[in-house]
Amino acid sequence: MTAARDEDTHFGFSNVRLTDKQRLVDDVFHKVASRYDLMNDLMSGGLHRAWKDALVSTLRPPRHRPFHHLDVAGGTGDIAFRVSDAGGPDTKVTVLDINGEMLAVGRARAAARHAHDIEFVQGNAESLPFPDRSFDAYTIAFGIRNVPRIELALKEAHRVLKRGGRFLCLEFSRVDVPVLDAIYDAYSFNVIPAMGRMVTGDGEPYRYLVESIRKFPKARAFAGMIEEAGFVRVTARPMTGGIVALHSGWKI
Repeated sequence: MTAARDEDTHFGFSNVRLTDKQRLVDDVFHKVASRYDLMNDLMSGGLHRAWKDALVSTLRPPRHRPFHHLDVAGGTGDIAFRVSDAGGPDTKVTVLDINGEMLAVGRARAAARHAHDIEFVQGNAESLPFPDRSFDAYTIAFGIRNVPRIELALKEAHRVLKRGGRFLCLEFSRVDVPVLDAIYDAYSFNVIPAMGRMVTGDGEPYRYLVESIRKFPKARAFAGMIEEAGFVRVTARPMTGGIVALHSGWKI
């Protein structure tokens, strides 16, 4: 019985076998890829843009030396484009995503301005297809909670970073403002799935996305997981009343 429990994990509020979760997550993003950025704007009232800008401002890619950056679960290119624009001419960005449809959206968007400085790679965050100490920085925005084995993804992040490299993770967190927390819950569970159904024809992927936020570890617990993966000087910065948190760690 114990072994069976060890094979279980969560998919939103449902319990599923660990080996099934990636397939279920993939199916969600197959369904939402073409409208992913539009729905981000609608669901967050455009705030996701400010949160992503804050991530890149914290990263501060250098403008006068080579900089190789890895953005994981960033198929549509939102973070990659920002990093490329903020960095100098020797900034190279690799986008990794497990979902081919999301990558197709990113490649199409990159064709006009970023065809030569951004590479798109299909792969798994739990087993990155890159050598040790390949990157100066690693980011993942709103993707880590969808990884079945988060601890493996964190260890892989640490492995592929150079010494002195920085890990940054932007992820939804827990609202810590009274009244706002109740409003946020009502909005999340009632408005977002209905909005998804109206825009994409299917509200269930957005119900999963809302539920997955509630199942993700609290900021302090996640910071502990980052430290266990080998990172130091780990911090968690709440934003917008705790709706999201920006987690940071360094490899030394």
